[in-house]
Amino acid sequence: MEILVDKDRVILKGKAWEIRRKLKEYSLRFDTVHDWIKAMHSESR
Repeated sequence: MEILVDKDRVILKGKAWEIRRKLKEYSLRFDTVHDWIKAMHSESR
């Protein structure tokens, strides 16, 4: 499974079940994709 976070999008590569599991996991932490992207960019600094 591969997750690519760009400045305005998230790209998930993998098997369908892996992507569904990862989206469910992230939905517990973040309300929106925008929040997810902001958090990823703040962690990388």
